[in-house]
Amino acid sequence: MIKIDGSYGEGGGQILRTAIALSCVTQKPVEVYNIRANRPKPGLAMQHLKGIEAAKLITNADVEGLRLGSTKVVFKPRSLKGGNFRIDIGTAGSVTLILQTILLPSLYAEKPSTFEIRGGTDVKWSPSVDYVRFVTFKALRDLNANIELDLIARGYYPEGGGKVIVRVEPSKLLGKEFNILECDVIEGISHCQNLPNHVAERQKRSAMDVLESKGYSVDVNVEVRKGISTGSGITLWCGYKGSVALGEKGKRAEIVGKECAEELIKELESDGIFDKHLADQIMSFSSVAKGKTVYTTTEVTKHQISNAYVINKFFDNVKIDGKVIEIEGANL
Repeated sequence: MIKIDGSYGEGGGQILRTAIALSCVTQKPVEVYNIRANRPKPGLAMQHLKGIEAAKLITNADVEGLRLGSTKVVFKPRSLKGGNFRIDIGTAGSVTLILQTILLPSLYAEKPSTFEIRGGTDVKWSPSVDYVRFVTFKALRDLNANIELDLIARGYYPEGGGKVIVRVEPSKLLGKEFNILECDVIEGISHCQNLPNHVAERQKRSAMDVLESKGYSVDVNVEVRKGISTGSGITLWCGYKGSVALGEKGKRAEIVGKECAEELIKELESDGIFDKHLADQIMSFSSVAKGKTVYTTTEVTKHQISNAYVINKFFDNVKIDGKVIEIEGANL
């Protein structure tokens, strides 16, 4: 039984997601204790509960402590067969955080997997669905992952109602020494739902004004939808770096676009191959790959340090030296 302190480092849900994902892949039971111990409301929130339920579904696992507020979970996986799965998070729980739990195990399943996941696609404290599609998945494909994501409906806080279809082919991940990708054109999607078209247009125009003033070429698409929930946002990306900003009641669309552009400029003008979020997200995938993975990050974060702590409990193969992250894959 691998035991992991859920209060380590940033002490959030990332520790739990990585621990469960690696337990599924290695077929080793894991105990996570002190879950979110330093948070105002310790223990499992609904978002974490749904992630573990999804992992239980794809591995036919035995689970102890699977209830709201639980500060200890014991997860014992049985198999990784693949198949077709439907996961309804309810309200606006993040579909992309669910993927952080189930995507890696699905790459090592016996047969392909298809997931229909309902919830929030563009919500706070999680990567947007566009960031995952165009930044995270780009890096994962470079590690030989065969994955696709179709966005069917967007979901915003608090109603949710988003829907994605994710297809995963069993893949033998291969380590890679990543190099900086020159940023020729910044791409993006500015979106809104149940709001006037000009909201998405203004987000786009504001972001483009900021980026073009810095000399960047920009190509941002506008997406306007009707759906269950109401909201807006913009995601920008170029190579292995991206940024996300979401609309809020009372927040001008111009501010949303400006914030997103300024965040991306900060990442693009910082030394590092990956932005600070991608550097975290790729770590667990690299840990099981064949061969060494090396990349630099624009900033060392508590999320990265916490992720390395969890992975090293399984493999002891992650080193963070300054802004250089080196991972000797376990070749699973």
